[in-house]
Amino acid sequence: MSNSANSADGATADTTADAASDGDDDGGPAQVSSPDYHSENHTAAQTCGWTANALRGEGKCYKNIFYGIESHRCIQMTPVVRCNERCVFCWRDHNGHAYEMDDVEWDDPEAVVDASIELQKKLLSGFGGNDEVPREVFDQAMEPRHVAISLDGEPTLYPYLPELIDAFHDRDITTFLVSNGTRPEVLRECDPTQLYVSVDAPERHTFDQVVGAMEDDAWENLLETMAVLADKDETRTVLRTTLVDGENMHHPDWYAGFYQQADPDFIELKAYMHVGHSQGRLDRSAMPDHEAVVEFAESVGEHMPEFTEVKGVPASRVALLTKTTDTWVPKLKKDSEFWERDSVTGA
Repeated sequence: MSNSANSADGATADTTADAASDGDDDGGPAQVSSPDYHSENHTAAQTCGWTANALRGEGKCYKNIFYGIESHRCIQMTPVVRCNERCVFCWRDHNGHAYEMDDVEWDDPEAVVDASIELQKKLLSGFGGNDEVPREVFDQAMEPRHVAISLDGEPTLYPYLPELIDAFHDRDITTFLVSNGTRPEVLRECDPTQLYVSVDAPERHTFDQVVGAMEDDAWENLLETMAVLADKDETRTVLRTTLVDGENMHHPDWYAGFYQQADPDFIELKAYMHVGHSQGRLDRSAMPDHEAVVEFAESVGEHMPEFTEVKGVPASRVALLTKTTDTWVPKLKKDSEFWERDSVTGA
């Protein structure tokens, strides 16, 4: 399962706030096929908890702190709701993730972009009458500038993913793509603003126990994906690990060795959150606190001397290993042409 971008961003449900915003009648996050989600054919979107918080001035996602994303202007979406992994820590209902796709009539990338934007506007429309939301902030949210392709499912199963990324870029929308790395041939053709790949085990045995891949060659494909990332020169690359105490939170030196194969720009280590359907698979004690996440990140960093900085966001229980203190996407800096061209805030 791609984590969204923990979609994510979620991810991607990257934090307790994200997951809690998507509850079903049983107290767990709803499946994309549920009427609680907004969808158009196979495209689905949902309001991230941090988007709602940012609209009300109650804080922003760690992706703002680390990378410059404006949380209230970020779409959390997926072009496909099926997944080829059954991660033990996933908050989704695995029963809704059968990924046989012979019956899917695929929309073209432009239609998916249109649907994503319209779904986002519908999801946020109610905030326009909220006294806690400044009108200027609401107007900005109605013109999204970022998309986290990470809500649910594995996005590389959508057959036109590289073209979808280009279509978002043509609309001047940045793209954060989160993948489980099982389709290296697709990722080779994808050049999002930032590419996340989930690495939730440092070796095959733990991978089989934690990830629950539905395909026999998933591990080998993840290894190939590391080589694909190493060849990316223009695309910012991030390796993302969801840490589950008692399951995959061990051998930081092995993780370091695995990570180095990809030559990533950044490494995110984030705590598993005991929410949704994962509560039926794991005990609450499997959720590490922020201090444990940072400590594990520092242990990994001891074996990767080029990663000289460790940043943390306690509210999200996430740590970032980086080679530089300046981690923002260059085009998202406030004096960039990206914002000058903005129809709401630009000149």
